[in-house]
Amino acid sequence: MKPLIFNPKIAKEKPDDSSDCPFCQVHQLTNILDQNGAMIWLENKYRTLEETYQTIIIESDDHWGDISNYTYDYNRQLIRYAMDKFSSMQSQKTFQSVAMFKNYGPLSGGSLRHPHLQIVGFESQNVYEALKTENFEGLTVCEEDSYHAEINLSTEPIMGFCEFNIITSQNKLDYFADAIKNVVMYLLKDYFLGNCRSYNLFFFRSKDKVMCKVVPRFVVSPYYVGYKLSQMNDMTRLVEIKQEFLKKFRSYYVKK
Repeated sequence: MKPLIFNPKIAKEKPDDSSDCPFCQVHQLTNILDQNGAMIWLENKYRTLEETYQTIIIESDDHWGDISNYTYDYNRQLIRYAMDKFSSMQSQKTFQSVAMFKNYGPLSGGSLRHPHLQIVGFESQNVYEALKTENFEGLTVCEEDSYHAEINLSTEPIMGFCEFNIITSQNKLDYFADAIKNVVMYLLKDYFLGNCRSYNLFFFRSKDKVMCKVVPRFVVSPYYVGYKLSQMNDMTRLVEIKQEFLKKFRSYYVKK
């Protein structure tokens, strides 16, 4: 895959958390594509990547909001809204591929704290080219059924060390949203002794399934930086993570 071309001149103009938050100044937003209450889909004012169409979904009017502290109902609304816009962009023949993702925290690659998702259309790049089915398989935490999405821990992670995969049918977006919220809550409050402060979400759609890869973020391993070599926890640790997660959400994952 060819590298994406980044424009540093535009990047220098981007606001960060040391300045006034542009997403809090709703009356000053431009190029709005759609709005549903506090959720706003708009063009990214600072398009730093060449041959792309970059958009943003402002998740909430709460600057300190996050999937971890939204109500389950609000999070369901957000995921339904975001997946609809993701699907809308994927249906456009302008793009070779479309990616939707979220950065949260200082090690996630994000520049603004205000909660937002990004949907990016790539004119000449298939961003999924290097991925394989095995990247979304692993140790089962929860099986898909009438009330739950599948959750597993990658045994062939893209980067490592710990990657949660959430997979379900397209008609079960509410359970998809619940699983994402539960995993994020676990990562920020319990995983790694509560020392995880950053994560990424990556969304995927197939003909009949939706998938989300949830990745806690720390300093990137030099094995990955230098050799594109991912690492994973041994099976003993993966089983411990599974048990920690299920213990935290015992009431949610009891068979109904």
